[in-house]
Amino acid sequence: MLAYGCLALSMSLVGSYVALSKPLVATFPVLLLAWLRFGIAALAMPHWLKRPADEPAMTPRTRGLLFLESFLGNFMFSVCMLFGVSMTSAVSAGVIMASIPAVVAVMSWLFLRERITLRIAVAIGCAALGIGLLALVPAHTAAPGTPRVAMPWLGNLLVFCAVLCEAAYAVIGKSLTGRMGPKRISSLINLWGFVLSTPFGIWFALQFDFGAVHGGIWLLLVVYAMAASIWTVWLWMTGLHHVPAAQAGVFTVMLPVSAALVGVLVLGEPLSGMQVLAFALALLGVVLATWPARRA
Repeated sequence: MLAYGCLALSMSLVGSYVALSKPLVATFPVLLLAWLRFGIAALAMPHWLKRPADEPAMTPRTRGLLFLESFLGNFMFSVCMLFGVSMTSAVSAGVIMASIPAVVAVMSWLFLRERITLRIAVAIGCAALGIGLLALVPAHTAAPGTPRVAMPWLGNLLVFCAVLCEAAYAVIGKSLTGRMGPKRISSLINLWGFVLSTPFGIWFALQFDFGAVHGGIWLLLVVYAMAASIWTVWLWMTGLHHVPAAQAGVFTVMLPVSAALVGVLVLGEPLSGMQVLAFALALLGVVLATWPARRA
């Protein structure tokens, strides 16, 4: 039960920080926010960088995979997700993020030659239909303090690009976890994210008025950085130590649920009937994609 709790809490935190990043992107430029996130997390886990005695030295291939893992799963995911949630609602972002398991299945089939079963194919169809229904939803009502945008479809597209980055992160991670421990992987890819975002971060920092940011936003920024780079990874790996991966995948359903709940209950976003239907289809796709197969 403790392992199940770790898995559920990990995915709930991911969905929550996706939704709660909306007030942050209303305060900070996106690339400055990404730089601050990576920098805060790097200060919190320097002790994770040290190579354990039983871990082999990194090969050039491992270094390349680490760079791709950070570039796609950390840097590009953060940029696409932060720009995306600034243009759409947290509810819609939750529906789109629910397609992660299906997209991972497709990428695993393309790059790892894993077989897609009929159930996974139906799950992919449900996720695609759920996302497609969002095109029928009228323009979203902006959260307090967030500028209204004329093209919410662009925000949805950017969130889906973040889904593609996250799926690539999962596929590449399958190769890395056999070579390195989860703590060191987390610290190294976060460090790469900080390096990649530093030129943009410094440029925006020199023009930004940090004195105008109130204490609540700074606290939210620290929580966002810790949750995105440290807590979610540690909780997920702790749960996976005691639960089979196929069974653990069911808990990804907590990601879109928490993102939508935070959007409605905390950010005060409206929830239309079309969004409920799209959300239900997306969740059905998640359950179909991650439910453990029956053993003979």
